[in-house]
Amino acid sequence: MSGFMDKLKYFIGIDDLDLDDEYEYYDEYELEELPANTRTKRLNNNVVNIHTAGNMKLVVHEPLSYEDAPKIVDDLKIRKTVVVNLEQLEPNIKRQIFDFINGGLYSLEGNIQKVTKDIFILAPSNVEIDGNIRDELKNKGVFNW
Repeated sequence: MSGFMDKLKYFIGIDDLDLDDEYEYYDEYELEELPANTRTKRLNNNVVNIHTAGNMKLVVHEPLSYEDAPKIVDDLKIRKTVVVNLEQLEPNIKRQIFDFINGGLYSLEGNIQKVTKDIFILAPSNVEIDGNIRDELKNKGVFNW
């Protein structure tokens, strides 16, 4: 009841209301801070188990229109390596398809390598393109027999 009287006195202006009396006090503890220079390491594991490598596929696409571009990116999304031949296309359509494929490849963190002027190898993030294929073709030719 005294709490009510104190509040009434405060409301009328006779007494100051001290709200701190109603709270319990606890001991303060200091928290240990972790070092700010802790880094997480992102591992890019390109190693493929030899037993799972049998289900990897290489697909060859020769698009004839811009509508064929999503099919190429769809193959990359399911982790297929793609060879794209753009030789049959007009330059403006060729550029549009290349831009679409390149955007999809970037978002999937894939790799691209130019074989000739209009032929490219596109690899998903789990496949690493090693070496320069253009130099290999110049040195050894297409058929090495």
